[in-house]
Amino acid sequence: MTVMLSPNSNISTWSLQKIRTVPHEAFFFIECACNAWFTFELLIRFLVAPSKMEFVKDPINIIDFTATLSFYADLVVRYSKIAASDNDIIEFFSMIRIMRLLKLLRHSSGLRILIHTFKASVRELILLIFFLALFIIVFASLIFYAERLQYNPENDFVSIPNGLWWAVVTMTTIGYGDMTPKTYVGMFVGSACALMGVLTIALPVPVIVSNFTMFYTHTQARSKLPKQRRKIVAVEKIRPTNPPNARAGLGPELRRGAAIKLNHSARMGKLVSDRLLVHLTLLANHTAIE
Repeated sequence: MTVMLSPNSNISTWSLQKIRTVPHEAFFFIECACNAWFTFELLIRFLVAPSKMEFVKDPINIIDFTATLSFYADLVVRYSKIAASDNDIIEFFSMIRIMRLLKLLRHSSGLRILIHTFKASVRELILLIFFLALFIIVFASLIFYAERLQYNPENDFVSIPNGLWWAVVTMTTIGYGDMTPKTYVGMFVGSACALMGVLTIALPVPVIVSNFTMFYTHTQARSKLPKQRRKIVAVEKIRPTNPPNARAGLGPELRRGAAIKLNHSARMGKLVSDRLLVHLTLLANHTAIE
C-alpha cells in the first residue's frame, strides 16, 4: 500500500500496490489442457442434456460455465492492454474456479452424508449461530468498557466493532493473541467469554453428531446389502398366446367362470366347516353323557 500526501493540502490519498507473481511456464500449459477438457465436457453435457433449460438452471453448471469463461477472459487480459479495474473484476470471477470442488459431491458418499447432516440439523445450527452472535456482541461491548476502567496506554480495544473479532476468536477457543486484555476487569471478562463459548458450542454438538452417526450407519448398511440383479424375461413369455380379438371375446366368459368357481369354493368351504362343527358338538355331547 502506498500513501501519498499532497503538498498544497492536508488530504492524503492511498493506492493499493499489487505484486503479481509469475508462475512456472509448465503450470500454464497444464491449466490450458485442463480448461480445454472442461470446455469440451461442458459442451458435450449441454448437447446431450434432455432439457436445456434445466441444464442452464443447475448451480453446478453455472459454476462450470463462469469458471471456464473466467479462464478465457484472463487469457485475453494477459495478452492485451486492459485497465486495472477491469482486471480486478476478472480476478474476482476467477475465484469461482474453486467452487468446482463441489462436483465432488457426486462421487463422495462422505460429503453427501455431511450435507444431509447439516440439513437435518438446521434448527440446532440456527440456535448455535444465534447464541454465538448474541454473546459475541455482549462480550465485545463488555471488553471495550472494561479496558477503559483503568489506566491502559496499550489498549487494543479502541471500539466495540474492533472487539467483535476478539470475541469471535475467544468464544471459538482459537485465541490468536493479536488482541489481549491488559486490565484485571478485562481479564475477568475474557475468562467469562471463553467459558461461555465452550458451553454454547458444546450444547448442540451432540445432536449434530447423533444425526451424522445415523446417516453414516444407514449408508454403511445400504452399501453392505447384496445388489439385486434384474431378471431377463424371454420374449415368448411376454407375447400373448391368443390373438387380441379372441382374448377380447373370451374375457367376460373367463371372468364369469372364475367368479362361479370362487363362489363354489366359498360354499364348499362353509359346508365343510358347518359339518365339522356339528361333528364336534355331537362328540362333546356324547362325552358329557358318558
